[in-house]
Amino acid sequence: MRVLVTRPQHSGERTAKRLRELGHEPILLPLSHPVHDANEALRGLSTTKGSIAITSAETIRALAAHDAELAVHLARPVFAVGEATAEEARAIGFSSVTASGGSGAELAETIAKKASGPVLYLAGSPRAETFEKRASEIGLRITVAECYRMEPTPIAPSTLHSIFAHQRPEAILFFSRQTAEDFFRAAEPQMRPDQADGIRLLCLSKSVGEAVPASLRGAVSIAAMPEERSLLSLL
Repeated sequence: MRVLVTRPQHSGERTAKRLRELGHEPILLPLSHPVHDANEALRGLSTTKGSIAITSAETIRALAAHDAELAVHLARPVFAVGEATAEEARAIGFSSVTASGGSGAELAETIAKKASGPVLYLAGSPRAETFEKRASEIGLRITVAECYRMEPTPIAPSTLHSIFAHQRPEAILFFSRQTAEDFFRAAEPQMRPDQADGIRLLCLSKSVGEAVPASLRGAVSIAAMPEERSLLSLL
């Protein structure tokens, strides 16, 4: 199956590899790119103690080039959304890493059960606030350090035309609400109902699916769990 991947380049390449392993043909169309702020992450680490919360592997990539400054923090407990993000944290040297289920709410609940004291949340922007909302509801104290920002990657109309004319996807993967909104804004001519017939729209969560235009909602499938493995199982 030909599958359009709308993730940022680094994450998209990882997803493309998994798609090839499953026998599919990936098409990469990064709609955003990260702008890292390692200084903010390191400032957050140096002014706090105790547990660290991570909801995206992009946080780890923001820190990856700062081994010396990071070394004194590698023994701190890290709690990550999903096993993929947890593996990225282990790969740069964190020695105590716990993976929660695939949502921010589950992350907050996991930390509340296993840790005490304030938690440093190494976050991105824009972001869903499910972790912060659930943390507030259960009395989990968090300090936020924004260590990356996702910026839109402009896509030329000719690029979209070429993809849909010569590599028409049978499915499109959406991992975030913002990406879905950006895609349907940019690809409006290609995604009119009469043009998009037969294209499956696979979304990581219900919130992401809500960004799909109402006229195309019949083509939407939602992952059972908000994690990549569950999303790819829809193919």
